[in-house]
Amino acid sequence: MNQPPILTIFAHPDDETMLIGGTLRLLAEQGCAVHYVCATRGEGGETGEPPICKQEDLGTVREGELVCAVQALGGRSLTFLGYVDPLVGPDNALYPYTDDLTTLSGQIAASIRQFRPAALITHGSSGEYGHPAHVLTWQAAFIAVQSLGAEAPALYCVSGMWKGHPRPRIANQDQEAHFVLDIAPVMEHKIRAAMCHKSQHALFTRRTSQGAGRPLSVAEAVGSFSVESLHRALPADGPLDDPLAQLLRRLPNVTVRREH
Repeated sequence: MNQPPILTIFAHPDDETMLIGGTLRLLAEQGCAVHYVCATRGEGGETGEPPICKQEDLGTVREGELVCAVQALGGRSLTFLGYVDPLVGPDNALYPYTDDLTTLSGQIAASIRQFRPAALITHGSSGEYGHPAHVLTWQAAFIAVQSLGAEAPALYCVSGMWKGHPRPRIANQDQEAHFVLDIAPVMEHKIRAAMCHKSQHALFTRRTSQGAGRPLSVAEAVGSFSVESLHRALPADGPLDDPLAQLLRRLPNVTVRREH
């Protein structure tokens, strides 16, 4: 069952799994070659509780974790762009990984030309919860797709907002969901991918455990949210008839929230 290839671009290892991993697994099971591009190796992130490595070794560790996760999600390939993830600053300040938007958008355009995807999936315009590196990746992806004219794939972003969103804190408030997917049928694969990201397990469970009033396992934290969403940003107008939209419409576990 041949389906059009899909390209993803995210800022850090684990973004692919936690934000849209179930959907990417569903697409792979439908026969899509899903290609992953990651801007950084997540060098500036947490090292675990207790730490599983030294901070200076975290990039190497997280690279291996992402390889494991992409395999669990059924991905076809993985590319790192080679940017360095800045360390978290005072008061948990977060930073972008480059100020050269031109070069970054050119690299993404080159990846599009290489893989010729029907759609590019990336972060949303508000960086989900406002992460500057996510916003930067969105901006570069938008510029890259616009620059390609007739060669451009459709551009989708994760975590589109809709009324009743179970995790509004990570939703892109200005980008309404076109598709909402029930990922329960592939939840075991998303959990398996999350388990690959061992250095980030404390981060995955911290907020959800606080909300539950008790410590949760990674499987419990990840499995407690069984829906994901996509917003089509480009083309901005017109019917949802691009190849990815057509495929999503055929899935039994997808709700169409908007028609254009």
